[in-house]
Amino acid sequence: MKPVIALVGRPNVGKSTLFNRMTKSRDAIVADFAGLTRDRHYGNGRLGKHEYIVVDTGGFEPDASSGIFREMAKQTRQAVAESDVVIFVVDVRGGISAQDHEIAKYLRRLGKSCILVGNKAEGMKDTSRMTEFYELGLGEVYPISAAHGEGVKLLIEHAIGQLNLPDPEEDLEEADKGIIKLAVAGRPNVGKSTLINTWLGEERLVAFDMPGTTRDAISVPFERHGQRFELIDTAGLRRKGKVFEAIEKFSVVKTLQAVESANVVLLLLDATQGVTDQDAHIAGYILESGRAVVLAINKWDAVDDYQRQLLERSIETRLSFLKFAPMHFISAQKRQGLGPLWTSIMQAYKSATCKMPTPVLTRLLLEAVQFQTPKRAGVTRPKPRYAHQGGMNPPVIVIHGNSLEHITDAYKRFLEARFRKEFNLVGTPLRIEMKTTHNPYTDK
Repeated sequence: MKPVIALVGRPNVGKSTLFNRMTKSRDAIVADFAGLTRDRHYGNGRLGKHEYIVVDTGGFEPDASSGIFREMAKQTRQAVAESDVVIFVVDVRGGISAQDHEIAKYLRRLGKSCILVGNKAEGMKDTSRMTEFYELGLGEVYPISAAHGEGVKLLIEHAIGQLNLPDPEEDLEEADKGIIKLAVAGRPNVGKSTLINTWLGEERLVAFDMPGTTRDAISVPFERHGQRFELIDTAGLRRKGKVFEAIEKFSVVKTLQAVESANVVLLLLDATQGVTDQDAHIAGYILESGRAVVLAINKWDAVDDYQRQLLERSIETRLSFLKFAPMHFISAQKRQGLGPLWTSIMQAYKSATCKMPTPVLTRLLLEAVQFQTPKRAGVTRPKPRYAHQGGMNPPVIVIHGNSLEHITDAYKRFLEARFRKEFNLVGTPLRIEMKTTHNPYTDK
């Protein structure tokens, strides 16, 4: 699973700027005033072969007792609890403060791996300003400039180096052993643990009518009809003693990690509660990760016909971006509808790992172009020439040709529909990449 790096520090020290550098994005809003970030903000990053999750937090006041600062402190504590490494950001130009001492004291008490980073240190690396931060008792100070990108790569290398991560190639070898990783994702109390217990035929996981019963991501080996699986039950909350408010319904980090490590994700919804914002967020994570997905609506036996109609309409509108995912209505407790569910899970896995020969892809592409040519852009018309497979889980089709940057999203959807129909792709997203051929004589 991807390691988690949390950024903490007092307001306006540059945590969000560092977050954008580490994720190579502009997802975190940056402005020159304190208190802009309030909630936890998650992003994916990569350095070489290693991928990681970064958590940006609001200004941390460990002893805040009321108002918005108390809520921000809870968010930060949750981020620290979920993390593998904490990066404590201080402002070199602003100097050390009493708040820095409070945060350092809190981090030392936790005993978690921590890196002290002096931000805004451009042109100040060798000055005495750096030495005063050693009194925080967190070891060496790493000078960086998040705004200019100075020292950020070395910082990430140091953070990853502290984790002793296995080589990603070892994970690929593991995946080739024929074990299908199936993550059961969803909000707490929708019946994830009950469903896995039903599959296993024993009370392997604690199932209770209260959100947050599962405290961590649990992996359970399972075999069905000769096929080996690894069932992953995602956590409701990170760990015991870290339950702060009822609003902390699920751990984003554990859900992200479970989705990333899985081959197929079973998204479980609660028929009695409908499609919530959290369901839509988790579905969005699954789509972004490119994993095969199957929808299961649990507790179907507990709703009447009118509620069922409302639920089906809600799924069509709020989860319309998962139209490719097969949908099943089940009752984990009463063992209803579980047979067809396994059929869809296997079909989704086969679709995600489907091999598509280049001659077949090229033939389908040319037939599609003959049936409907791409829309003209000015004086040029895009001319797709040939296609080949660029990856699996999710399947990626790379199309080569001339002026392909002008192909519209509508035409991509048209091509996707034809490819899906030919290869019977169900339950997996399909990504289409366009690569325009460069004419070597244009510059002559």
